[in-house]
Amino acid sequence: MTSSPFQRTIALPAPVCEQAAEHLEQAAHRAIDGVAIPLKAFRTAADNDFILPVSVVEQAAACLLVLATETAQTVPPSALRATISVALRLRDAVQLDHQPALSSRFW
Repeated sequence: MTSSPFQRTIALPAPVCEQAAEHLEQAAHRAIDGVAIPLKAFRTAADNDFILPVSVVEQAAACLLVLATETAQTVPPSALRATISVALRLRDAVQLDHQPALSSRFW
């Protein structure tokens, strides 16, 4: 198996990127490990047409789930749902990227 010299990327909708950036800011304020790279990427996502490396989107989803876990007892349920919702959208985008493309050929 050979590895590709190119980094796989995902194009995300602008609202998802903006929401993720807001929640990643909160994660940064709580000093959650690993948040610096995704925060920087999501802050500048508009400059790159909202195209982000798959690994960064994956890391952002994980950071947001950690944020949700750490704040579950201290934030209103609506804020918790919003954080989890964004994390799940990011995770779903990564999972869709990992699925093999459908082929029209019959094996």
